[in-house]
Order: sequence, then C-alpha cells, then structure tokens
Amino acid sequence: MSARMIPDEIEAGIIPLARLHDTAGIDLLREMLAGKLPPAHIAKLLNFAPCDVDDGMVRFRGQPLLEHYNPAGTVHGGWMATLLDSALGCCVMTKLPAGTGYTTIEFKVNLVRPLSAHSGEVICEARVVHLGRTTAVSEGTIKTADGKLIATGTETCAIFPLPPLK
Repeated sequence: MSARMIPDEIEAGIIPLARLHDTAGIDLLREMLAGKLPPAHIAKLLNFAPCDVDDGMVRFRGQPLLEHYNPAGTVHGGWMATLLDSALGCCVMTKLPAGTGYTTIEFKVNLVRPLSAHSGEVICEARVVHLGRTTAVSEGTIKTADGKLIATGTETCAIFPLPPLK
C-alpha cells in the first residue's frame, strides 16, 4: 500500500548534545540527510523524512499509512500537524549557529483537505519568514505530488543559547 520513508533497518536516534554545541544547525541537518546522523524517532514512527535542506528552507516527504488513520477513516490531523511542526522547526534550525537551541512556542495549522493511505507521497516545504535574536517565525505547506494543497501552517520558535556541557 505505502512505502516506508525510513527503512526498518535504519535506527532512529537523537543528535548528541555535544554536536549541538559545536555544529551549526544546517550542517547537522545535512549530516542527517547524508545518513551520518540518525533520523528522528518521530519521523520514523510517522513515516516522513527530510529530503532537502537549504539556508532557511527545508522539504520533507511523507506518506501516511493505515496506522495513522482516525476512527472516521482518514489520516488523523495530528499526522499533518506533526509533519508541519517538524519542517517548520527544522527550517529555523538551518539558521542557527552552533550552541544555539530552539523550541516551538506557538503553532497553527489549517487543514484544507483530507488524506488517506492511498493519497500517495506528500511534500512539506517550510521557510523562515523572520529570524530575530530570541524568536523566529516560519511558514509552510503540505501538498500532494500533483500540487494539491493539503495543509498550511505557521510557527513561532524561541531561540536560546544551549546550557553548558557538564
């Protein structure tokens, strides 16, 4: 029915804290794309993965599966929200220097049409629209392979220095 974005044999993981301290966000994401860092657990669970990373922009591809359905027989809106939240946060990460962290402080999603496991692969693209000293704002979309809009979202992230390593 649907393909796995991250094969079962690839282990998911977390970026080591020391790497966050000494490597810029865009470089960490590029290492993840190249398979040098593990994909996020949530991406493997929900069947999506980054496929393009640039300064202030990321693209993720994903394909909903039957296990992502709600009781009404369509893909749960949380699947689309999580895909958007991941891309919206990662595009902010591309702008951050080593030793800088971020976290979502506000997030909005507009679901335009439903998805099913038969909808095929979708592309989520997100871009930074504002980068300040303590906050960043990003916006993004999810579209089908033929360009139909599925959802839009915006996000505000807090930006902060990482605590020192012990």
